[in-house]
Formats: sequence, C-alpha cells, structure tokens
Amino acid sequence: MFEDLCPRERTEQIEHFLLSERAAFSDSHHGRMRDEEPCELRTDFQRDRDRIIHCKSFRRLKHKTQVFLSPEGDHYRTRLTHTLEVSQIARTVARSLRLNEDLTEAIALGHDLGHTPFGHAGERALNECCGGGFRHYEQSVRVVERLENGGRGLNLTDDVKNGILCHTAGELAYTLEGQIVRVSDRIAYINHDIDDAIRAGVLCASDIPPEARDVLGNTKSERIDTLVRSTVHSSGDTIAMHPEVAKAYDMLHAFLFERVYTNPVAKGEESKVDGMIKNMFTYYVSNPDKLPGEYRQTLETDGPERAAVDHIAGMTDRFAVQVYSDLFIPRSWGI
Repeated sequence: MFEDLCPRERTEQIEHFLLSERAAFSDSHHGRMRDEEPCELRTDFQRDRDRIIHCKSFRRLKHKTQVFLSPEGDHYRTRLTHTLEVSQIARTVARSLRLNEDLTEAIALGHDLGHTPFGHAGERALNECCGGGFRHYEQSVRVVERLENGGRGLNLTDDVKNGILCHTAGELAYTLEGQIVRVSDRIAYINHDIDDAIRAGVLCASDIPPEARDVLGNTKSERIDTLVRSTVHSSGDTIAMHPEVAKAYDMLHAFLFERVYTNPVAKGEESKVDGMIKNMFTYYVSNPDKLPGEYRQTLETDGPERAAVDHIAGMTDRFAVQVYSDLFIPRSWGI
C-alpha cells in the first residue's frame, strides 16, 4: 500500500496507524510563517528538529552555564547537555504514550536556544535591563523566528514554537508533545542539579529529605525512573504526574532552592554577573555602532535596547567574559 509514496508520505501514513488519536500529526500541523515545498524524505517536524540541531544558537549551548558558573571539571552539566537530557526523557515519555516523538524532540532541542550566558543569573540581569522584561523562553522563540539564518529565522512549524514558548511558565502548550517537554525539563534539571551539587561538594546524598527519597528513590536513576513512570501512567488529556509523586517533586525542588540555587558557595560568583551584563547593556545602548553587523537590522527596526539584548543573550559565558574584558579592563601597554 506504500509503494507509490515517497519516504515522507510513508512516515506520515505510519503515524496515523501507530500514534494515539491525541498525538500531533506531521501532515496536519498549524503551519509555518512562510509556506515551503514538502521534503521528499522528512516530515515537517523532522525538518524542524534538523534545523535546530544545525543552527548556531544550538552549538553555543555547549558553553553556557546550567547551574555552576564556569566549572573546572569536565562532568558538570552545560546548557547543551541539559538539553540533550531533556530530549531523551521527553522522547521516552512520548514513545510510551504513542505521541509524536519527532515533534517532542524538536521542541526539547529548541527549548533553551534563547538562554543567556551565566544561566538564570544572566537572565535576571537582562530582565532588569530590558524595558519589556526578558524571559528566556520568549527569547528562544525570537531566536528561531528572527535571529537565526541571517535574520530570516528557521521558519519552524507553529507547533514547535508553541511548545518552546510554553515550556516553563504560563499556559500549557496546545500539543501534548509540548506539555511533555515542560514536564521533562523539570525532571531533568532537578536530578542533574542534585548530581552536580554532590559532585561539587555542596550536597551529600544523605542531605536529600527522606520524605522525598521514600517516594522518588535514593539515586538519580531511581528518581528519574519514578518521575517518568508516574508521568506516563498519570497522563491523559494533559501531561501530569501522580499527585503523591508531584508532591515529592515539589519538596525536592524547595530543598534544592534553599541548598543549591541560593547557596552562597554554589552561587558566590553570580553577584559579578549582574554588573557585567548591565555594564555591557549600557555600553551597547550608548554605542550602537559597536554592535556586530548581524544586529544592524534589529537596530533599525527595534532600536538599540533590543539589539543589545539580542547580542548579549546570544553570548556564551566565555565570550561574555572576553567582551567585558575588551570593553572595560585596561590592557597592558607594551613598547
């Protein structure tokens, strides 16, 4: 029955045979900003995934902070490894629920493209600089709509962009695949942040509240398994965990907020980030001619504040340090 179909069409037909009626189907998505000819080999969600993987913003995630600023060890998470862990968890949930794994993967891989250097410390600083506020999930959509590909964006499907926009806060994504990424993001970061905090000596495994350990498990693998299984078995018209498991998760998150996310040892360097970001922002707003050429169009259409925010948000940690040093640290004079 598939003999006369191209590979993309075969995949689209297979989706209708295999996936749940609640799934988002590749041949009936909510469209792109610009219409395109279909690909012979890949579905539209597969194309979106590939465009994200090959874009510059995705590559820069490898040098952006997750929790610990510029850690010296090789095994601490970066924004890129976090993204890959979210993708793996999300794909497992999507496959188990017979939802669209390609859409889920595309959203997961793109969800943090707009994140700032220095993690949430950088985000807070830009939020205070920017007149309309700054939220990384909105910036992630801006990256794929406006900033990538020489200002043309990646022209992703609306289903992927909606999942990216709704992955952190506010209303739920209109696809279950987008909702999966929202839950998977939380499952990934709470567990790898514990792992990194133990590696850094900020926590001991025995510090984790016993009430949370009794429900979720004693190791990272056990906790992830419990959270994923609960999500698969408790989801229906929306993606959710069992109330008892969700309560244990919230307890664990509150514990991390107190012991890691606001820990003066773990976060001691973050006070320096605020000044760096704000000084660079002020400099570029006052000297828009110093912005890289790729932001000229933004400068003309949206003004110097928006162009400065886009430039700074796109920096990696080490590039931000280099730029700050070039702008504000005197160089030695040699004869």
